[in-house]
Amino acid sequence: MNKGTFTALRTQLQEAATAFADGPGALEGILLGIVDDVDRAVREPLEIFPVCHHSPASALAMARRLREKQPKVVYLELCEDMAPLLTELRNCRLPVAVQAFATEVDGFPAEWAPLSVVAPITEASAEYQAIAYALDTPGVELVLVDRSSDHVFQWQERDGTAGEPADPDAPPADAEAALHGDAVGVEIGDLRPRFAELEEHLLRHGRVRHWSEWWHQYVELPLGDSDHDTYRQVMLLIGSLFRRLAPGDPHRVRVDEDRERYMWTRMRRHLAATGTDPADALYVCGAFHAASRVAEFGVHGTDTFEISPPSATKWQHGLIPSSHAAIEAQFGLAAGSVSIAATEWAKNLKRTRVKPYRLAGQAGTKTRKKTAKAAAPAPAVEPAASDKLTGFLQRPPVLDRLDEEELLGWSVEIVRAARRNGYLASTADAIAVFETSILLAGMRDRAKPTPYDFQDAAVTCIEKDTVPGRRDVRRLVEIMLGGDRIGQVGYDALPPLARDVHDRLAPLNLRLQQRGVQRALLDMASRPELEQCSDVLWMLRHLMPHGAARPIMGERKLGERSIQESWDLALGTHQRALIELGYEGVSIEQVLEQRLRRTAYGPQATTATVLRAVEDATLYLRSRRLADELGRRALEVLATERSVDGAPEVLRRVRGLLAYYRTSEPALPQWIESFVTTGYAHYCTLLPTAFTDDDASVRQVAAMLGFLFSMESLALSLGCDRNQLELAVAQSHPEDPARTALLWAAKTQLGTLSRADLRARCDELLGNPLALPAYPRYLSGFLHALEPVPGLADFVVEAVSNAFARLPDPVLLPWLPTLITTLRAGGADLTPLLIREAGRAFPGRLPALDTWTPPWRAEPVPSAVRPARDRASGPRGLPLLAAHPATCDAVADLLGCDGGWEAAGPAPAGAALLVRHPRTAQALGVLLGTT
Repeated sequence: MNKGTFTALRTQLQEAATAFADGPGALEGILLGIVDDVDRAVREPLEIFPVCHHSPASALAMARRLREKQPKVVYLELCEDMAPLLTELRNCRLPVAVQAFATEVDGFPAEWAPLSVVAPITEASAEYQAIAYALDTPGVELVLVDRSSDHVFQWQERDGTAGEPADPDAPPADAEAALHGDAVGVEIGDLRPRFAELEEHLLRHGRVRHWSEWWHQYVELPLGDSDHDTYRQVMLLIGSLFRRLAPGDPHRVRVDEDRERYMWTRMRRHLAATGTDPADALYVCGAFHAASRVAEFGVHGTDTFEISPPSATKWQHGLIPSSHAAIEAQFGLAAGSVSIAATEWAKNLKRTRVKPYRLAGQAGTKTRKKTAKAAAPAPAVEPAASDKLTGFLQRPPVLDRLDEEELLGWSVEIVRAARRNGYLASTADAIAVFETSILLAGMRDRAKPTPYDFQDAAVTCIEKDTVPGRRDVRRLVEIMLGGDRIGQVGYDALPPLARDVHDRLAPLNLRLQQRGVQRALLDMASRPELEQCSDVLWMLRHLMPHGAARPIMGERKLGERSIQESWDLALGTHQRALIELGYEGVSIEQVLEQRLRRTAYGPQATTATVLRAVEDATLYLRSRRLADELGRRALEVLATERSVDGAPEVLRRVRGLLAYYRTSEPALPQWIESFVTTGYAHYCTLLPTAFTDDDASVRQVAAMLGFLFSMESLALSLGCDRNQLELAVAQSHPEDPARTALLWAAKTQLGTLSRADLRARCDELLGNPLALPAYPRYLSGFLHALEPVPGLADFVVEAVSNAFARLPDPVLLPWLPTLITTLRAGGADLTPLLIREAGRAFPGRLPALDTWTPPWRAEPVPSAVRPARDRASGPRGLPLLAAHPATCDAVADLLGCDGGWEAAGPAPAGAALLVRHPRTAQALGVLLGTT
């Protein structure tokens, strides 16, 4: 194209700028600059093909151009490190996303982890057409030239824009919209004004609601049937227009320009290395980047841009399922716009009969018979392109005739869908939707209603005050016009870990890649091979999000194994999470072990979390080696802790591990013995401070005492000193009533406070009007004392009963919520004790309650006075033995005693033993000096 191609257009724009702006100025510079950008891109020896992501018009123009030009090299605006994954697209059902994932970061802030970058791909996109052409055409090379995934975060770190928290006020995304997770999206051809006033102006004057509708009405439809030169020049015009009128955020502009320098540098290096003629190559990029003005632009641009080396972060790459809703949510598109674009793509193919490119063996496509055909002729030398912009801008909009059959079918179908979802819709509503669609299109200067006009008409005519089901009418229209198509990654494209999971769960005979919930029944008693499936499912439940593997029947606890289990599986729905597990290891056992170690050795690790890791290693991996290693780590963390925040969980998990090792191991592991001794000394040291620390709750102090008292016998057998505990309790002087009651219970357990003294102190509190309002807080302490001293359950029942009997209502009623919350917090252990003791104390029948007297109020029964025995009444001794001497004779023979029975005589007046052996008494008399 010669330099005078756009002379006529420049002249017209200069005259228009003079007329509208009352003289040349900024407007003239902008308009003429746009033409210069188009002219510069068109004259570039390396053909630039501007596209818009998920645009049916771009995809159609790409398919046409590839068949006409047949380039030998295709340069594509996509992260260069994602190239090896593109061949796996043939094993997937689109839409899917190419993902780069990094679990451990090196060179970036640790709080950014994990790092994730995705690039979604749909069939109705120009980049997929280019990928399919390059991969299935012999002799064609596909080169990705955009910055790598590592540079995405490098450039964000440079400007401090990464790692920002998500908007807390944003509405929660549904499952389909969250398929990409928190990944950073990379989009080809992001064409959207970056100036809010410009976008508002376009939407207002275009009489549309959102940007997706404006693009569909004023770009997609006019370019759907245009030739290559017209499409190319118009897209360049739009990219330059948005670039000059709305530059947007300076940081984003700087990143865009660096990307353009990066891509042109890569392309020039490739051309120089391979000796490719620029005329045989095609550069596919977004229209915004096609109108670039950087110095590195073009094959003859400067080579001053320095590409920084990648960081030491190890990136994993794979394919994850995507969906139309996920693409819309990540890139800020209107709901349903990608589905409408897919429908428009199918209609364009049918209308124009353009043969699109599809990867051979692509899931979801029809298999065509291979026929022998002659080699494609070499593309002819193309004539210089002419000015197409002038004619396009001067051409009035083409008014498509109304397709009544299509609109009528839409109206009938939406009424049918509405009735299935609970709406009281009828034939009259279908007629109303039909007429309202035509009316809305006319009000918006359209001869043919668009899908957006039909959607507004359906909402107006069918949706009433409330939505009877899960879906409203707007959502029903989106489903009817194409729905939220969800992609799937095929088995061959899965990482090794995901394939291993599918292979190990094969005995279940389920379609694990199918979306939705499936029920799995495991009877390990009749089929022992299912035990391996059970192990895999329990590990998946621990590693994957809630709902991926959910147990319905059966549980796994220390020392217990279920013989039958029932599971709800949704691995197909959570395929992205399973794939991302594959980035962390080659088996789920390896991933679980890495995560347990990461938890135990992390900076936020506590004793409770490390003990939980020990329990998980024993439950899921059955690894004594890993459990011992993590147990030693728990011992290290315990020795460095200076708070008692995790004392309740520490107590619960240590008790469970001790019970497990005592029943399943011949001897306790060395680490748990050391843990008990260290914990005994540790909590004895912290006990006096915890009793007076406002940050420590009563439950935490009770858990400390529970550890000391329940582990006391084992700790003493391992060499601990009980005096340390007694001194710690003696040095504790709490002021809070609840902690005071807890201290009294501890002293009762140690034996320094009797049960009678404890009852007397409680009676004194009830009899003191000044202490009466604080009595419920004492009772709360006694309730918590059941954890370390369960033997006080009967006394707690007595204290609570006295409180209900003697406390006035203004004091008792406000305390009841505290009582309920206390029992609920420790209900698993405390409530059964209280119920059992109350059942022993209280009568079992209601009529007996009227005459029932509490045991603690009953008068003690005086012991009966034994009457004095009359010495003359009969002989003393054991008449039973005298009557049956055989027993004594047998015992005497067994013991080797000689002698016989003596005759009964009068009882001696003194001690018979002293009479028989007087020497002892005589020696004692001599010692005492008596005669």
